[in-house]
Amino acid sequence: MFKEKIKELLAKKDGKRALINEKTEEMRNLLVNEDATDDDLAKAKALRSDIDKAEKEVRDLEDTIKMYRDAEKGNPAPEHHEENDDPKDDDDEKRALNGYLHREFRDGASGITSPDVAPTIPESILYNPENEVKSVTDLAQLVTQFQATTASGKYPIVKRATARMNSVAELAKNPDLAKPEFEEVDWKVQTYRGAIPLSQESIDDSAIDLTSLVANNAMEQKVNTTNFAIANVLKSFTAKAVAGESVDDIKHILNVDLDPAYNKTIVASQSFYQYLDTLKDKNGQYLLHEPITDGSPRMLLGVPVTVVEDELLGAAGEAHAFIGDLARAVLYANRKDIQVRWVDNDIYGQYLQAVVRFDTKAADTKAGYFVTYTPASK
Repeated sequence: MFKEKIKELLAKKDGKRALINEKTEEMRNLLVNEDATDDDLAKAKALRSDIDKAEKEVRDLEDTIKMYRDAEKGNPAPEHHEENDDPKDDDDEKRALNGYLHREFRDGASGITSPDVAPTIPESILYNPENEVKSVTDLAQLVTQFQATTASGKYPIVKRATARMNSVAELAKNPDLAKPEFEEVDWKVQTYRGAIPLSQESIDDSAIDLTSLVANNAMEQKVNTTNFAIANVLKSFTAKAVAGESVDDIKHILNVDLDPAYNKTIVASQSFYQYLDTLKDKNGQYLLHEPITDGSPRMLLGVPVTVVEDELLGAAGEAHAFIGDLARAVLYANRKDIQVRWVDNDIYGQYLQAVVRFDTKAADTKAGYFVTYTPASK
């Protein structure tokens, strides 16, 4: 009975493994193509999703097979000395892999070889490193972004109209309307790029899709790069200070300091968010409202709140925030969005090249304030 069931499960596992290999090769071919289109990238993402699902099914099948084998042997529970059951060993392997893949590539470095990714090349176990749980907001999606077609230029910003029309008698000549006023923002594209080689042995022998893992990591580095550039612009805005446990200072910025026409938002560091999360009204009710549905923002006084790590706006433990109109405040000149491509290398492997070209500038300097919170002294 057990043997037949184990045989059936092994056949299913082999079928899933063959499917994973087939889809992995198909996805790799799409990513290697230098002329890959958006449709090709979409297909590659869909294949990645199918592969992840199939790998989970393989792990489930392996757990079931082990259970049947233990039952066949009469074992009440899995033996801890079999096949690396120690979670500490898994953590050590995970740190070893991530420690290398997240290291900066330097000139003269040998790149990724099989020994470097040994934790992902097992003899008898399947190992798939889990992504670290970390939510990163792409600030480039919240600012004014335009597609730059040259390496530098000027972007016109229309100032808010302050003139008024005049009262005119019937049939009288029309007076001139005030001309719109423009402010030109100079921008110059900067190039951010990097590369890392992977040996073909590490790609072939790894139990995971190593090329996809490194490519996804490059995409995360791109978001970190653009966020850092945008944050530097936000820190250049007029400084404001809030203190104590009252919300009155923030209300003054929103209601008085900023023009009512601005579309206000708050980009808060984690420490500033902690301060916002403790604010209460006179009835003791918290003022910060958590998202009602998935995808909706947190709200404070009717203003959406976006949270970023402390280090983006300052140092760890410092409470900073930008309060104002992000779209009016920051200009993002996008010359080339991230381009990740694989090329064959003479070291018998593949070479990942990643590049992004952009510039960030302050557009409307009256559109926001860089705010620092200081706790009240006790």
